[in-house]
Amino acid sequence: MLNTVIIPVKSFSMGKLRLAGAVDPGTRASLGRGLAEHVASSVASIGLAPLIVTAEPEVVEWSTRAGFPSLPDPGTGLDEAARVGVEWVTTLSPTWMILHSDLPLLGAGDVRALVSGLETHGGVIAPSADGGTSAIGSREVFPFSFGVSSFHRHLQRLDHPAVVARSGLLLDLDSPLDLLSAATTARGRWIAELAGPNRGGEGASIPTMTP
Repeated sequence: MLNTVIIPVKSFSMGKLRLAGAVDPGTRASLGRGLAEHVASSVASIGLAPLIVTAEPEVVEWSTRAGFPSLPDPGTGLDEAARVGVEWVTTLSPTWMILHSDLPLLGAGDVRALVSGLETHGGVIAPSADGGTSAIGSREVFPFSFGVSSFHRHLQRLDHPAVVARSGLLLDLDSPLDLLSAATTARGRWIAELAGPNRGGEGASIPTMTP
């Protein structure tokens, strides 16, 4: 039975560098913190415990204040952060799940769909729109390979998993276009408020796209 969801979290202040041309550093930090809070709270809202895996003191401070337990990340990349989280969780239960921290449209229903797929099939995976892996869970342990096209690599390591493709899991926030897409949907209004004008520093704003 799944009790804990592993959420690796990078630095708030140094993360989201691909947004650097669209929003200022203060806004990027606010977005990173807001996204982590949003994902962890979505997990907690259905009675599961978010486990924050991070190498950053600022993230540990935030998670402690928010009441979410944290685990030290070796700081050598997402694959190692995932491995450390799974290693810890499987000392308590054989079932584990990893969920990315940058999913602005995630809701409780999306987390429930992941849990249902995991319980029914013994494995679950959710693709991101760019071919990455937004979530993955199993009762087996195997090496991770996050990054470009990771969905296909991870799919090969799972035995007939449930594939969960939902809007809350498809959009991860990496680029200015992702930010615009999230902020202009009903479910992403909180992103528009967080990154709108006069938020996070002078000049912060949702980027606009021109033909």
